[in-house]
Amino acid sequence: IGKSHVIDNVMINILSNGNLLFEDYPGLAKTLMTNTFADALGCDFKRVQFTPDLLPADITGTNIYDAKKGEFTFKPGPIFCNLLLSDEINRAPPKTQAALLEAMQEKQVTIGTVTHKLPAPFLTMATQNPVEQEGTYPLPEAQLDRFMFKMSVGYPDRADEDEILARRITRKKDAVDVDVITDPARVVAMQQACEDVYVDPAVRMYMVEIVSRTREDPRVLVGSSPRGSQALLKTSRAAAALRGRDFVTPDEVKAVAPIAISHRLILKPEHQIKGLETQEVVSDILRQVPVPTV
Repeated sequence: IGKSHVIDNVMINILSNGNLLFEDYPGLAKTLMTNTFADALGCDFKRVQFTPDLLPADITGTNIYDAKKGEFTFKPGPIFCNLLLSDEINRAPPKTQAALLEAMQEKQVTIGTVTHKLPAPFLTMATQNPVEQEGTYPLPEAQLDRFMFKMSVGYPDRADEDEILARRITRKKDAVDVDVITDPARVVAMQQACEDVYVDPAVRMYMVEIVSRTREDPRVLVGSSPRGSQALLKTSRAAAALRGRDFVTPDEVKAVAPIAISHRLILKPEHQIKGLETQEVVSDILRQVPVPTV
């Protein structure tokens, strides 16, 4: 309620076949939203609560010895689904966080010497607590870079919160009934259709210029990698498709850039101390880069 832009961005992320990271406080309906999307898309949904004692095998699965057969058999973990909610991912130690890396990028899991393909589509929606909270482990840059978007839901305003309560009274239960509108095969087809969205060379260079300037900005210690450019390309195409167009305009690029690039930057310590945010740097770059006419 009152967060239509968040819903749009989640859908853009799904169409881009990417992974999504929410950084927010508890109780803002991130789990409900993820579950609702999975239900509406007809996808298999699993949730893993990350804790300090969670092991990699608790996520990916493990080989179990079958005494009757005299051999090891693979028992899949919860990661074998279409949509995985990794709740409070920064509560788990780095070794456990790293268990997601291969799955997020390659859509597969390797146990021992055997590689197991994940179902299509597969994507992770992860939540993390703000890093200043106790008991958190900051995500490594390599893993953070594998998230297509990093975004925040934010608190509702008074009117929206009142509407939340009104709907709960009408519904008379916590669960929300959702109609299934598609299936995993069609989701994959929609993802493939986004690959046909046209990107003008001028718009493509606009993306390159934005990402390149993150590496040249004097306030930035580490700029975006080419994975950031890829994220801009994929999500801009998905945003255009969601708006019913078969071509990308600079408006789509500007809309997705702050949540597609900001988390890939590392600021210099002196600017971190001053309280500068990476989103501010990306916003400055968007104001400075000439917008192409297409």
